Amino acid sequence: MKKLIILIILLIPVCLLAQEQLTRRQQADKLFERYEYSKSLSLYLEIEGKQKYDLSLIVHIATCFREMGQYEQAEKWYADVVADEKADPINSYYYAEVLLRNKNFEAAKNMYKAYYTKTGKPDDLAFKLATCDSAALWIDQLSGFVVKNEQGLNSSYSEWGLTYYGATAFIFTSDRKTTVSKKEKYTYAWTGNGYFKLFEAQGTKLIELPIDFKNDKLLTGDYHVGPIALNATEDTAYITITTVIPKKAITTEKKLTPQKQRLYTRRLQLIVATKKDGQWGNFKNFAYNNINQYSIGHAALSRNGRVIYFTSDMYGGFGKTDIWYCEKLADGSWGKPVNCGNVINTKEEEAFPTLNGDDVLYYSSKGLPGMGGFDLFSAQGSKSNWSKPEHIPYPINSTSDDFWYISKDGLTGYFSSDRENGEGNDDIYSFSYKTPKPKKVPKKDEPEITGPVAPPKQYETGSSFVLNNIYYDLDKSNIRPDAAVELDKLVVILKEHPTMKIELSSHTDSRAPDDYNMALSQRRASSAVAYLVSKGIDKNRMIAKGYGETRLVNKCSNGVPCSEADHQLNRRTEVKILSQ
Repeated sequence: MKKLIILIILLIPVCLLAQEQLTRRQQADKLFERYEYSKSLSLYLEIEGKQKYDLSLIVHIATCFREMGQYEQAEKWYADVVADEKADPINSYYYAEVLLRNKNFEAAKNMYKAYYTKTGKPDDLAFKLATCDSAALWIDQLSGFVVKNEQGLNSSYSEWGLTYYGATAFIFTSDRKTTVSKKEKYTYAWTGNGYFKLFEAQGTKLIELPIDFKNDKLLTGDYHVGPIALNATEDTAYITITTVIPKKAITTEKKLTPQKQRLYTRRLQLIVATKKDGQWGNFKNFAYNNINQYSIGHAALSRNGRVIYFTSDMYGGFGKTDIWYCEKLADGSWGKPVNCGNVINTKEEEAFPTLNGDDVLYYSSKGLPGMGGFDLFSAQGSKSNWSKPEHIPYPINSTSDDFWYISKDGLTGYFSSDRENGEGNDDIYSFSYKTPKPKKVPKKDEPEITGPVAPPKQYETGSSFVLNNIYYDLDKSNIRPDAAVELDKLVVILKEHPTMKIELSSHTDSRAPDDYNMALSQRRASSAVAYLVSKGIDKNRMIAKGYGETRLVNKCSNGVPCSEADHQLNRRTEVKILSQ
């Protein structure tokens, strides 16, 4: 079901089969046409074991497994499909996607070549081949991040969309079976599971019952609810739901045979709720819902509450789904939606925005260079002005769908993924950062030296010292592995001098506007401080100060041609002793 939420468009046909007698195959095909994959698959498998080879039957079985997220089985059945010369070329593409997800990189590349050679799209082929190569490369590299499956929150069903709630609690969405959803009426035929509902957890201790919305008519039991976004005071919520308006009010997409059946789209919409006396109520539609034309979902609020971001396939975007935003007006209403721009949006799907503060955006994309499926990215800025997105390292990103990433410091947090060896289809994972130990190859007859170099024992107030400097990549503020090694040396110094207070001054090169560089340098300094805090250093002992391009160490000022190596010397963080 998470796949549907990702795709934004929910196809929920509700008409019954025609009353005339149908064969088992006809029944299965009708269920398949209505996206009821869990039901059609059981019939297809029963039929396949009793009759001679039928290509269309094998294709439908492979499709069911893929759409239900059972990728190992899908790989097996697609192998049989593509072995048939009569198979539609699109099956080579689907097979390649499954092979990539299952980390069979060379086989995936061959299938991509087979598909794109026939379609004549060399640029798309190059993108997919690069994805396979990048995935294989990143898996072999040490990033320092460690991920953990939060088994206390996960089940054999799907859990995702974790949101901070108070000091220790979380809210997330799940399609696990409950007392209500065990009834046939409340089973979603695409997956065979329940409909998504919101659950609360205290830490990693799950509260089994879904959050009670007092049976509000906008949140009934027979459609999906979740995820949720909360304002800073946690008394206003923006909840993604599948629209529950009467089917007669929804535009027909097409008619199926027999003509008594109609197929229509139940799209996503946002519901605004407020909390009073511990109960959620006053449910209202978000001003720009338009369920007959497009979906709106996956809300994210800036810390100051002045900007709301969301996913939509509304007209005017760059791809299949984009990240959009609205600004709050003086009267408290939301201004018209504006696209976040083509720096973060692509011709493919972008979804699942979350925010760290007011200016750090996390989201998932299928159109940026990644490892396959949805990959997680971060960008800094606001509204439609963003830095180049940064790919979040493996093993947070993987060849599976990785999405809904939340973090307060960039070093610890949570995300969701449908990767292998989880508890269910989608699971919630936590992550943390530990400095990877770089491999040192000693010279002949030279002993191997490990651990940080011992720092000087005495420092004068007002003096500065450099530990080979802490460098940053162009236009980025994340802590690089080589910088982490240097910061770990600083951790040793600060622990040896427990009363020392310091300033971490961050600097940029001269490229980009002065104001932008000043803001970038402040983010870099703050990132360094956040890293030291994660290592146990008291935040009150440190000041983060960004100087932008005002303190260059060489001649590389505005307009002066310089090499990349010369520019990098200016992208640094230095340490000044403020007091002992």
